[in-house]
Amino acid sequence: MVRDLKQLVKAYDVRGVVPDQWDESLAHAFGAAFVEVVGGSAVVVGHDMRPSSPALSRAFAEGAASRGADVVEIGLCSTDQLYYASGSLDLPGAMFTASHNPARYNGIKLCRAGAAPVGQDTGLSDVRELVESWLDEDGAVHVPASGAAVGALSARETLGGYAEHLRKLVDLTAIRPLKVAVDAGNGMGGHTVPTVLDGLPLEVVPMYFELDGTFPNHEANPLDPANLVDLQAKVREVGADLGLAFDGDADRCFVIDENGDPVSPSAITALVAEREIARAQAGGEARPTVIHNLITSWTVPEVVRDLGGVPVRTRVGHSFIKQEMAVTDAVFGGEHSAHYYFRDFWRADTGMLAALHVLAALGGQDGPLSALTAQYERYAASGEINSTVADQAAVTAEVRAAYAGLPGVTTDELDGLTVAGPDWWFNLRASNTEPLLRLNAEAKDPAKMAELRDGVLAIVRG
Repeated sequence: MVRDLKQLVKAYDVRGVVPDQWDESLAHAFGAAFVEVVGGSAVVVGHDMRPSSPALSRAFAEGAASRGADVVEIGLCSTDQLYYASGSLDLPGAMFTASHNPARYNGIKLCRAGAAPVGQDTGLSDVRELVESWLDEDGAVHVPASGAAVGALSARETLGGYAEHLRKLVDLTAIRPLKVAVDAGNGMGGHTVPTVLDGLPLEVVPMYFELDGTFPNHEANPLDPANLVDLQAKVREVGADLGLAFDGDADRCFVIDENGDPVSPSAITALVAEREIARAQAGGEARPTVIHNLITSWTVPEVVRDLGGVPVRTRVGHSFIKQEMAVTDAVFGGEHSAHYYFRDFWRADTGMLAALHVLAALGGQDGPLSALTAQYERYAASGEINSTVADQAAVTAEVRAAYAGLPGVTTDELDGLTVAGPDWWFNLRASNTEPLLRLNAEAKDPAKMAELRDGVLAIVRG
């Protein structure tokens, strides 16, 4: 079988179907290539609960060891737990997960020491090219001997240290008792949540905490509203103060209020930004910076400015957020997809830390979550709407022509096409991997948003 690694190695990670697109032999090669590209004498490796993860993770570890690196295996972990290990041990890391993808997929998220991201422009393409050089014309892998002494493999427990580190970053000492429904989706939240929340005045109502990489109840992708239905019903059924939903590798967290309604990730970004700005200012930082991507609600930069902080707008994608955080020394960053990045967590994303902030904010006052977050819901948003389009550039140009000349309208192309009026905006972005255009629209009131959304879609789907 000829392997097309360009289909397997994405912009930010490795991801594909097992064993159709990759297997242990390729995982071994990725381990060897990773050590050659990033260097270093040791690597930390972890994996999620997918059936293929233990074998792939061990093959990677053995490949890394074949290049002379000692390998610290931390076993079952969430992706942000792997980032904790990379940061606290100051080692490059590899996390075996396909996040929210279906069970037949698996992948690798790679980072340098200190949880610094590895993407196409920061080493991932070099890893891919090296592995490609080791494939024969039939797709068989032939990793040449390196001559280095084989590194040692050792096991380490990091869950306790991970939980302790997160708890140091949020003051939870004064929160009132809360009832919290948590849907782990049979993913790694079932592994991390009990330890992180242990000892807090919380009545946790667990849902699908059994680790099962076949996802028997629903896909572990809370971005799809269909996968929140069970949690919404449970919140209403048990009278919970809030609900938390984690994706498969538990690095993203979605929040449900006491009425069973989803709280937008933009509102959570604004809430956490307010808390992180206050903490930084208490430490003497006059104007803390907060990063937000360009399809996050306008509420976020408004809140940041109101609090004396500096909002910085970036392209969509964790590599852009993390890069801008490093340049600006930002205290926090948030994305519409419920990725939340913290300076005190090596600028890495951790949904669990965002969840602790929500618990602290809710538990530190007497009102319900819906009232607390209402101040951060200033606009009506469409959510992301995908349209299949053969010629994305031509359609985008048609949309630009329709709106660009209107009075008071501005455009920019930081990431796709963003068009903004006095009290509305929309962004149209092409998918990197599919013939899709992605539309996000927002306006001051629902009627204007609907008019804007439908007007753009009429052109896109014309």
